[in-house]
Amino acid sequence: MSKTAFHNRVAWIHGAAGAVGLACAHSLAKAGATVVLSGRDAAKLQAALAQVKGAAHAVCVDISDRAAVFAAAEAIEREHGHIDILVNSAGVNPRQRHWKDLSFEDWQNSVDVNLTGLFNTCQASLRGMRERRDGVIINIASWAGHYAAYFAGPAYSSTKRAVLALTETINMEECIHGIRATAISPAGIDTPLLDKRPVPPTPAMRATLLKPADVAHMVTHVAGLPSHVCINDILMSPRMNLPYLGELETPKRPVT
Repeated sequence: MSKTAFHNRVAWIHGAAGAVGLACAHSLAKAGATVVLSGRDAAKLQAALAQVKGAAHAVCVDISDRAAVFAAAEAIEREHGHIDILVNSAGVNPRQRHWKDLSFEDWQNSVDVNLTGLFNTCQASLRGMRERRDGVIINIASWAGHYAAYFAGPAYSSTKRAVLALTETINMEECIHGIRATAISPAGIDTPLLDKRPVPPTPAMRATLLKPADVAHMVTHVAGLPSHVCINDILMSPRMNLPYLGELETPKRPVT
């Protein structure tokens, strides 16, 4: 993709210290955008920033803190003039995730990060996008948001399904202001989050999964499309899709 598509474009990436967020930062910076990395762990964020080549900056922010998100958006707009691309890649899922052992604290943290935090970043970015009548919002949802998956648990599945609806409403309301939003729903990305699953995939399974760079490539492609084009929803998976193969099933029947 030509760098002219991203000339003078500023991309704000949340969850940038994570595998997918960092891959998005790499890809967008390589394409010519100025990238602003955000996350709530300052040390991890600085380590991520050091890996990105190009015009890259970092703003440490906890997206569940609404006031901090709006303050960060204002700081970015003061320094760079605008936020053109918002990428929401932050996401959590607790290890103890099923109804019988999901704590309220873990449920609340999942909602705070996966849904409320995303709402905060969207609303903070939409103000300037609306004034300029231009902007792209890309929310990383999940295959589990489209299709209920036992292994994902209620907190993750519920919040990711809600992300699909939230993204759709942005397009409903903000299309008249030159803004477009895309939900990207991957299945099976090889990231450290897999280690938190009750039964992590085997090394052989992981070798066939999507890589963070695959999702980042899709993010960059969507962000670089002409402003009249809106890709509403993308559902992507590895060819060897574990849900289709039944390789993530866990025993559910009671032992008799």
